[in-house]
Amino acid sequence: MYDFTYQKPGSVADAAAMLAADADAKAMAGGMTLIPVLKQRLNKPSVVVDLAKTGLTGITVSGNTVTIGAMTTHAAVAGSAEVKAKIPALAHLAAHIGDQQVRHRGTIGGSLANNDPSADYPAGALALGATIKTNKRSIKADEFFQGMFTTALAQDEIITAIEFPVPEKAAYEKFPNPASRYAIVGVFVAKTAGGVRVAVTGAGQGGVFRHTAMEQVLSANFSADAIAAITTPSADLNGDIHASAEYRAHLVGVMAKRALAKASRTTVRRPA
Repeated sequence: MYDFTYQKPGSVADAAAMLAADADAKAMAGGMTLIPVLKQRLNKPSVVVDLAKTGLTGITVSGNTVTIGAMTTHAAVAGSAEVKAKIPALAHLAAHIGDQQVRHRGTIGGSLANNDPSADYPAGALALGATIKTNKRSIKADEFFQGMFTTALAQDEIITAIEFPVPEKAAYEKFPNPASRYAIVGVFVAKTAGGVRVAVTGAGQGGVFRHTAMEQVLSANFSADAIAAITTPSADLNGDIHASAEYRAHLVGVMAKRALAKASRTTVRRPA
């Protein structure tokens, strides 16, 4: 690691002020991405602002909305009775992130802010049409993700909570890297009040993306059979030692069909 100053503010306002004061300062949530990056000397922040004491934890349900505090861990989301009842697909997603140690340290806000192209939560947020709340504003998921490791967040902007609308049906399936459990390809499908949304992670060169071709046919027939003829172009997909772009294109279809089959068996009871 390079030398840096470590700060642990007791409020979101103090944390934002520290980030605003130095363009090279970095916020840290669970540290599951930042710490390995620091150890490998791939990043050199002047200040690391630890958000652990900012109080951004907790899960609440109000009507057809599930709100999750940004510092809530993956394990807490996976084990939440409220999430399991309202959005079981999101609890399933959280339960299959990394290993037990990662799930007890990593946070939902940290995952979304980092926007790793193989992370699971971006697919869930995009497919469910989530709203990312910050200390400054509310950002729709469609506007939040802006490319690999890139989001709409400003330097001094901190995610405080994520609001998830409760879907009619939803499911997430991924083909995980056997070592890291990152998604080589992950597909989250959701039938929402605003229509069908399909989000793909792990495959795109620009990070998470919506599969509009699938969304169009699924709007008329929400079933695995409906996308049997849909193919995913490989031109804009990642290719690496784990999977070629062509194989990822194939996996998008396979994971989408599995997710749809699962979603079709699950119906969430929404308040009247």
